[in-house]
Amino acid sequence: MTLPVQGPCARPTAGRAHASAALPAQGGATTDGAEAAVLLERARVLVDPELRAAVASLPHSMRRVAGYHFGWERADGTADSAPAGKALRPALVLAAADALGGRPALESAVRVAAAVELVHNFTLLHDDVMDRDSTRRHRPTAWTVFGDADAILAGDALQALALRMLAEDPHPAAAAAAARLTSCVVELCAGQHTDTALERRAAGEVGIDEVLAMAEAKTGALLGCACAIGALYAGAEVEDVEALEVFGREAGLAFQLIDDVIGIWGDPRHTGKPAGADLAARKKSLPVVAALASGTGAARELAELYAVPFEAGDVERAASAVERAGGRDWAQEQAADRMSRAVCALARVLPEPERAGGLLSLAEFVTRRCS
Repeated sequence: MTLPVQGPCARPTAGRAHASAALPAQGGATTDGAEAAVLLERARVLVDPELRAAVASLPHSMRRVAGYHFGWERADGTADSAPAGKALRPALVLAAADALGGRPALESAVRVAAAVELVHNFTLLHDDVMDRDSTRRHRPTAWTVFGDADAILAGDALQALALRMLAEDPHPAAAAAAARLTSCVVELCAGQHTDTALERRAAGEVGIDEVLAMAEAKTGALLGCACAIGALYAGAEVEDVEALEVFGREAGLAFQLIDDVIGIWGDPRHTGKPAGADLAARKKSLPVVAALASGTGAARELAELYAVPFEAGDVERAASAVERAGGRDWAQEQAADRMSRAVCALARVLPEPERAGGLLSLAEFVTRRCS
């Protein structure tokens, strides 16, 4: 395992004597992504039946939109097997439950892992409408096929399904998980509200700290919630649940930083979106805001490009300006730093490498992916 550690980890909590520095060299965790791939596939296999059963309970008008969004159906309702999401969030739920409670805890957490994935997809349906994104997972987005209203209502229905799944779950941690998940949804909405508000402001009026806070709310919150819920289902102590939340939040912010890099320089063959899609939409992503704050000539060039509608070739010029202003390097360094913080938080709960390996493999995956 080669997760970077830039600075000292926090001292482990009382009663946990192992050095946190032992975490980066993982037994069982691999740098080629093999373990993460296994954990992601495990999550898909375990959670998919729960997702399908939940969506099947919806009225036809919303079921067809949700089925299309998940890649199970074409727009006409016929069966399909389009690329699905990565299942990162349910994988984190299951990995946390497994790490802290073993196989019985993992098996008990499958339903709540599906609920977390439903909430994630509710946000995707709504975000695509608000951001006017036309492509997701190499297919037209749901709103472009069915219209804004149907996509929004399908997203609302997925959120309701998630809460119903928890309300019907007999597990003793279900109520606490539902409380966490609903609080997380409020934070997600606040983060999205901030994101849309920032888009209405001039490029030079947006600061790095507020964009980092927005990214934590939009992305880090649900990853942190997923890890904390897995810990709840393992019967973990309060301080361990909170440490897992921190681990997920920091890993989530690293995820968003890398996602923003991919949004500018990602290969469309992997991302399923046009090259430079975030720049074409003139999004104030983390690399862009860092570049604008650099005070360089490239920053001034980028600000001028962002002040007017893009013309032919402006996406390429903007990408070059962000890179020359240091935005790309800054985002990658920040991602490494956030992952270091995540490792330190996890060390307070799971100092033994063999128990932490699954969660660390998933964390490493988010900073090494290309799509």
